[in-house]
Amino acid sequence: MNKSIAILGSNGQLGKTFQELSRLFEKKYNVYFFDKIQLNIQDKNLLEYFFDKYKFNYVINCAAYTDVNLAEVEQEKAYMLNYNSVENIADLVKKYNLTFIHISTDYVFDGKSCTPYKENDAVNPLNVYGKSKLRGEQAIIDVKPNNTIIIRTSWLYSNYKGNFVHAIRNLGKKKGEINVVYDQIGTPTYARDLAEVILNILPYIQNDKPEIYHYSNEGIASWYDFAKEIMKLSQLDCNIKPIESKDFLVLAPRPSYSVLNKQKIKEKFHIEIPYWRDSLEKCISIL
Repeated sequence: MNKSIAILGSNGQLGKTFQELSRLFEKKYNVYFFDKIQLNIQDKNLLEYFFDKYKFNYVINCAAYTDVNLAEVEQEKAYMLNYNSVENIADLVKKYNLTFIHISTDYVFDGKSCTPYKENDAVNPLNVYGKSKLRGEQAIIDVKPNNTIIIRTSWLYSNYKGNFVHAIRNLGKKKGEINVVYDQIGTPTYARDLAEVILNILPYIQNDKPEIYHYSNEGIASWYDFAKEIMKLSQLDCNIKPIESKDFLVLAPRPSYSVLNKQKIKEKFHIEIPYWRDSLEKCISIL
């Protein structure tokens, strides 16, 4: 009998990517997808009803409030989804003894490092989004469910709309020149790479307390570098002008450096991680 997976937040970038990949794993798993309409994870009783009904073995939480700027305004909504709901899931995962993967973010760091962040480095988020995601992490650690991991990732993009790649391509088709910040450094992450890793490591997650891992593609880039490569691979003739963060007014401050050290996940699960430009090329080739 196949083991079953619940994917929460199935209409986000990562959730849609899991839907795309599910056919590759359908012989191994029964995969159930839940968006916010089908399952409001803020309702703990409803969440328990679904856990009890479907008898999941694995839960992957992709649901999050991810609009970094709007989170500064809608703080209560951000905390409700990124913290309170995560605590609900952690409680039930522990009660039903399920394997649990929760997705978090590089924005738990303040960007003052000059070397890639390790999992145990000090956290100090600069914005409400990062603070609410950190509270979610801490809730899981406090609940202490077995067989649980938190994966922090960065600069996530996918084949679906609503990310930097699609935004830059759309601007490149309409404008002759755009401004992009060059003084924020991190690593783009292709959602398909992350989803494949998660599905592959699921059977091997075994721990008596929650563990944190970092995952992004390999290499480093600024948003300017990322945008230049998107234009190049998309064969769009749009000039990109590098600007400083102080000249690009946004509600939420971002870390100037948020490169993640991925040695722990590579060694633990024996995985190889693609270089960010190679993965970007794959993504753009199918857009």
